[in-house]
Amino acid sequence: MGKLILYNLPGCPYCKRVRDVLDKKGLKYDIKNVPSNRQERKEVIRISGQTDIPVLVDGDKVIDDDDNIVPYLEENY
Repeated sequence: MGKLILYNLPGCPYCKRVRDVLDKKGLKYDIKNVPSNRQERKEVIRISGQTDIPVLVDGDKVIDDDDNIVPYLEENY
């Protein structure tokens, strides 16, 4: 497991769901807030190949979508 980085949009309920799980588990993570304009999400596109959020980076693993991130966190942390 590596350093956790969450690509997040303030006000996004899917991102909040992931943050809630990270917080409940007491995990340390960095938040990188992304622009609301999808075309401006250059770093998210570079990391995940898409504009959708949330995206969680765990070392060399990139997990997208809260429906994938939450089970990943439950299984690995």
